[in-house]
Amino acid sequence: MSEAKGRRAGHRRLFGCAALLLLGGCGTLPHGGDGGPGRDVDVSAIPDAVPRVEPRSPYGNPSSYFVRGRRYHVLRSSRGFVQRGIASWYGTKFHGRRTAGGEPYDMYAMTAAHRTLPIPTFVRVTNLRNGRSVIVRINDRGPFARNRVLDLSWAAAAKLGMLPRGTAPVKIRAIDPRRPGARPSPVVAAGHAPAPALARPAPPHAPAPKPAPERTAPRRVYVQAGAFVELDNAERLRDRLLRARVHAVRISPADRDAGRVYRVRIGPLAGVPAARRMVHTLEHLGVSGPRLVPD
Repeated sequence: MSEAKGRRAGHRRLFGCAALLLLGGCGTLPHGGDGGPGRDVDVSAIPDAVPRVEPRSPYGNPSSYFVRGRRYHVLRSSRGFVQRGIASWYGTKFHGRRTAGGEPYDMYAMTAAHRTLPIPTFVRVTNLRNGRSVIVRINDRGPFARNRVLDLSWAAAAKLGMLPRGTAPVKIRAIDPRRPGARPSPVVAAGHAPAPALARPAPPHAPAPKPAPERTAPRRVYVQAGAFVELDNAERLRDRLLRARVHAVRISPADRDAGRVYRVRIGPLAGVPAARRMVHTLEHLGVSGPRLVPD
C-alpha cells in the first residue's frame, strides 16, 4: 500500500462516525493495493454521465470540513467553475464503499471526487495530454494530496486514456444541467460589436432613421488577489477570503516561462464596476495589489 493510500484509508476510518464519515476521500494513487478490474472491460460501451437537475445532496455538503490539518470550504454553486490541475483515479480498493454523497462507489460508473464542488455536480473533464474528454458526476470528496485536483473513477480514467501513467493534467468545467449543451457566452473584444440587424427599407421621402447605438457584449472579468509559486500560499489566501465571506474564489494554475504559478482569482464578476468594488473589498481586507483580469 502506498503511503498516500494508507493515509487515505486511515482517514476514512478516523471519520467513520458522525458527519465526517461522508467526507472520507478516495484513493490518490492507482497502485499499492488499488487498481483496475483485472479483466477486459469495453469502456467505450460505458456512457458518460447525463447532466440532469438534482437536489443538493444532504450528505457531503457541509459549509466546510477539516481533513489532514486543512479546512476545505464547499462551494455554494458550481456556476462558472473552471479548474486546471492534475487528476488521478481510484478503483477496486474502494469499489462498493460509501462515497461522501452517501452512494456506493462504482468503479465502472462515470463519477469523480472533488474537494469543494457541490455534490452532485456534473463536469466535463478534458485530458490535456491527448484532448479526450468525458462527462462525470461528482459524488465524492477528495483527493487530499496537495498536488491533485480530481480523483476519477476507473472507468472515467480509462476513457480519458490516463491509466498507464496514473495521472494526467486536466481541465474541469462545470456543466449547467438545465442547459447541458450550452457553450459559454462568446467574449467580444473591446472596440468590436456584433453585426447590426438588417433594417427594413424606409418608405420614399421618409427621414432616415437614426442609427442604433453600437453595443459591445459585456466582458467577463475577474479580480486576481495574488499569484504564488507555492500552492500552499495560494490555498491559504483562498481560505482566508472564504472565511471573510468572499464568494467565487478559486485557484487557477498557469504555466509561465519561469515555471507554474497558482493564481487566486474571484469571479467571473458582472462587469468592470463589480470588479472594482471587489478590488476595494480586498484592499479593506488587507490584500495587497488586487487587480482586474479580463477573461
